[in-house]
Amino acid sequence: MSYRVTFVCTGNICRSPMAEHIFRRHAEEDGLDVEADSSGTGHWHVGDSADERAVATLRKAGYRSAHRARQFEAAWFDRYDLIVALDQGHRGDLLRLAPDDAARRKVRLLREFDPRAGDLDVADPYYGRASGFETVREQIEAAVPGLLDHIRRAVKEQP
Repeated sequence: MSYRVTFVCTGNICRSPMAEHIFRRHAEEDGLDVEADSSGTGHWHVGDSADERAVATLRKAGYRSAHRARQFEAAWFDRYDLIVALDQGHRGDLLRLAPDDAARRKVRLLREFDPRAGDLDVADPYYGRASGFETVREQIEAAVPGLLDHIRRAVKEQP
């Protein structure tokens, strides 16, 4: 059975779809049996495509970018082995939605997996310049090796 991970940001049009596509490619290259997707804590962009600046940044770096935004639902905690928040606010929202301690233990911050990260929040590029999306890509890519290591260990520990 595949290990299931989801990435969560605010509207699911910038950071979390970028994390989903970047992570998915690296997991595939690594040969891991992982299912990855993403969602947002809010409903504002449900059904929308990813922000055009996020799409351009992904494509420029060689990643895929097909996406439709959706909102994370509390009922989904059982679907996932790991729920990755892109910043502290998302983490707090997810912890409030979690039905129990087991669900809360599934919630982690992406940059926790980057040993060089000082600030654990992935910067929100939405109201800034296109260059902010490059910063987000770099922050995500820096965290992916540690996240892959975490998942490899978790898979080995599964019964």
